Amino acid sequence: MEKIRIGIIGYGNLGRGVEYALENTEDMVLCGVFTRRDPKSLKVRTDVPVYAIDQAANMRDKFDVMILCGGSANDLPTQTVQFARDFNVVDSFDTHAKIPEHFAAVDASSRESGKVAIISAGWDPGMFSLNRLYGQAILPNGSDYTFWGPGVSQGHSDAIRRIPGVLDARQYTIPVEAALERVRSGEQPVLTTREKHTRECYVVAEEGADLAAIENAIKTMPNYFADYDTTVHFISQEELNQNHAGIPHGGVVFRTGTTGENGKHKHVIEYRLKLDSNPEFTTGVLAACARAAFRLNQEGVSGCKTLFDIAPAYLHPADGETLRKNLL
Repeated sequence: MEKIRIGIIGYGNLGRGVEYALENTEDMVLCGVFTRRDPKSLKVRTDVPVYAIDQAANMRDKFDVMILCGGSANDLPTQTVQFARDFNVVDSFDTHAKIPEHFAAVDASSRESGKVAIISAGWDPGMFSLNRLYGQAILPNGSDYTFWGPGVSQGHSDAIRRIPGVLDARQYTIPVEAALERVRSGEQPVLTTREKHTRECYVVAEEGADLAAIENAIKTMPNYFADYDTTVHFISQEELNQNHAGIPHGGVVFRTGTTGENGKHKHVIEYRLKLDSNPEFTTGVLAACARAAFRLNQEGVSGCKTLFDIAPAYLHPADGETLRKNLL
């Protein structure tokens, strides 16, 4: 079997996660890593070659799909458009409000090149999005609920680290259990932001820093903490390194609804993720989408896609006959 040749653009947590993901596939192989750093300075875990990022356009015949592992704020809006001119690509763009404009730009680029681009692949957006779609389609008379966590929010942790006097920090988003149970009961409650989640912060402060001022700055920070019940714990760097070094995450998507005469019967759809490693789970989705992008392009498809547009069979390594026999 000829394997799908994969390249990685960017080598942070996601890039390393793609390496692990591809080791668990039989139909794909990692053929290279591209970086903005000096390639000689970058040591990757496997023995694949490392290239300067500006070399990629000259290597169109060596890669079937590029998996883009940069950030949504500054990297993917330009990189996905750029690399879609030469390759099938997959990204994990997760700025929800900007997905339509990102889709439009990538669609224009990939249609012009005749390639397939799959954007916003991950768990939210991604797998959670799919489950919201399925829920609405099956239970049109109902309500959606999404709870995130318990897990580390990297953006919120970074926001704390920017406060004067803070050396390091981790922030956990935690669903409110009472709210979860109200939804599971089929009640269809209207929940405020504060009623759905709490924020738990672990902070390493500089010696002599004003802890009360730091705590107040966190709890009153607009768009991050002001709308939540927030608890701040001051701990040592050693304790942070020992107990909070990982990047766990997850959450739950619900669709609750009613059917029958006068909504007699209640139904609850629940999809839950509990992830030890947010990036490594995300890259499992990226790898499956890379398979789908290659297969679609082999069939003559081009343009930008999301998980909404991809038949599940394109994501799985088995053929249709095997899937029908074993999974249907």
